[in-house]
Amino acid sequence: MKLAICQMVSGDDKEANLREIERLAEAAAEAGADLAVFPEFAMYDVPVLGPEFVAHAEALDGPFVQGLSRVADRTGVTLIAGMLEEIPGEDRGYNTLVAVAPHTGLAAVYRKLHLYDAFGLRESEHIRPGDIGAPVTLEVGDATVGMLTCYDLRFPEAARQHADAGTDVLVYPAAWMPGPRKEDHWNTLARARAIENTFYVAAVSQGPAIGTGGSLIVDPMGATLVEIPEVSGVAVAEIRRQRIAEVRAVNPCLVNRRFTVAAAS
Repeated sequence: MKLAICQMVSGDDKEANLREIERLAEAAAEAGADLAVFPEFAMYDVPVLGPEFVAHAEALDGPFVQGLSRVADRTGVTLIAGMLEEIPGEDRGYNTLVAVAPHTGLAAVYRKLHLYDAFGLRESEHIRPGDIGAPVTLEVGDATVGMLTCYDLRFPEAARQHADAGTDVLVYPAAWMPGPRKEDHWNTLARARAIENTFYVAAVSQGPAIGTGGSLIVDPMGATLVEIPEVSGVAVAEIRRQRIAEVRAVNPCLVNRRFTVAAAS
């Protein structure tokens, strides 16, 4: 399976954001990608979360997901992208990832579990966390793809659940905010999640100034296969189950471990 990471900078114009997604998806299709992954809040993003931000939330059958479906149908590429999902009757929304498959429509939905109440910000004031359950995965070609979001990258237990569920590549759409040592944290944690679980990781951030950029795909041994610096663009790498098997043959850490993962209350 060929995976494309698509780094962009979303703004407050939803139609313009969808056009940029379409442009990058077309480039991914031309490069032979089966799956194109876009950042957190690809639908709509602004520097500061607030009530006006939540006012732009949409339903899962709203214009954004419908637009993604049209792009997926036209390009033949499965798309994963972040959106702000409305919660009827609440003044908060979900920070949601949707996977949309060609001629199928909505194929998977993941609602962010770990909210960014850190580095002086409180995402939980405007976002409701998703319910803890089984890892959200989907099949794309011959690969099992798992989905987590941004701050989830700092919690190794969530990634380990995906390893236990048979995930081949775990994607992290993000709007990884700039700050002291943040780019180093992003790169180090993405590589660590790949190394400790011996699977592929694709971490896709918003570009500057919403995010740090630096989107990358890491192989099961921790090698960076492709990386996008601070610009918008597309990079593609192949996800090979044979590579996972090769790495696990020499580094059987999942077999050798003595602890399991349990959800916190």
